Amino acid sequence: MSEQPSAVRSWHAVAGSQDLALLDGLLADDVVFRSPAVFAPQQGKALTARYLSAAMVVLGPSLRYVGEWHDDSSAVLEFEAELDGVYLQGVDMLRWNGDGKLVSFTVMVRPMRGLQKLIELMGRQLAAGQT
Repeated sequence: MSEQPSAVRSWHAVAGSQDLALLDGLLADDVVFRSPAVFAPQQGKALTARYLSAAMVVLGPSLRYVGEWHDDSSAVLEFEAELDGVYLQGVDMLRWNGDGKLVSFTVMVRPMRGLQKLIELMGRQLAAGQT
């Protein structure tokens, strides 16, 4: 496999450190976030950062990446986590521009029970983050 692209290294730095300040330099202004829990794509840096920040709180303690595939402008990162005793498996699909900034972040999760638990906990986290 070729060398890990800088956007992937940067995302692993965010996920590993849970330093959400690093998102600002990683996300393009026009990034689009797609979630298995929300029908409409979430447009823009602020909304994407909000969803990823909530996901770090919800998934962060048990999130572990177990596989990775990439080319020059995209990557698929396979992950596992446990939420309140419920196992989930998923993939993060990343695309980046020529500057190495993410322009697309898509999440897919299985099984249904894991997705339902993720939706429940993300809903709580996003509601708690609103002022």
